[in-house]
Amino acid sequence: MKYRKFSDLLVQPPQIVKRLLDNYFWTIDSDYKEIYLTFDDGPIPELTQSVLNLLHVFDAEATFFCVGDNVRKHPDVYEQILKRGHAVGNHTFSHLNGFKTETNEYLDNVAKAAELIDSKLFRPPYGKLKQPQLNALLPDYKIILWDVLSYDFDRSISPDECFGNVTQFTRNGSIVVFHDNQKARDNMLHALSLTLTYFSEKGFKFRKIEADKLLLKLH
Repeated sequence: MKYRKFSDLLVQPPQIVKRLLDNYFWTIDSDYKEIYLTFDDGPIPELTQSVLNLLHVFDAEATFFCVGDNVRKHPDVYEQILKRGHAVGNHTFSHLNGFKTETNEYLDNVAKAAELIDSKLFRPPYGKLKQPQLNALLPDYKIILWDVLSYDFDRSISPDECFGNVTQFTRNGSIVVFHDNQKARDNMLHALSLTLTYFSEKGFKFRKIEADKLLLKLH
C-alpha cells in the first residue's frame, strides 16, 4: 500500500475509519460518473448566492447543510437554494461540536434547526458525534459525512492547494465538502469554479443527495 502523508488523511478519511464508523454515509454508490458537492454552514447573503450562480452555469446540483440560525437570519437565501432545485440538510441550529455538548442539549439544538430545515439529511459540525447522539439521530436522519474535505476553511493553504485537494482524491461517488462561510470564501470560490470545470470536462455530473434514495452499506 502506498504511504499516505498525514495531511492526506485529513483530506480523505482512511478506509479503516469508514469501515469502523459504518452508520455514516461517506460516499454514494453510483453506476455513473457522479460527484456530490456539499456546502456547510450557510446560508450567507451574497456568498451563498455566488455559489448558486456558479452551480447554475454548470447545471450542477448540490446539497447545502445549513445552520439553523443562519436560516433564521437569511430565509430569503435559504429559499433561493430550494427554488434552484438543490437539497438541504440539518447542520444543527448553533453549529455545535457534539464532543463538547451534552446529548440532550445537542438533540434539542438539532430539533430547533429542524423547525426551519425540512430534511432527513444531517451532518454533524466538525464530523463529531457522541455515540448516544448518533443513536438518537439515526431513526430520523441519514448521517452524511464525506469522502473528500477540500480544506477551504484553512487560510494557511492557497486556493490552488484547496483545488488540488479535491482533484487528487475525488472519484465516482465522492461526497465533497466545501464551506459557504466567510472564512472559507476565497479558497472555496476559486476551488469550486475550477472543480466544476475540471470534472465537467471529464464527463462527471454533479448531483444532490436525496435521503429517500440512500441505502446504508459499508464503503
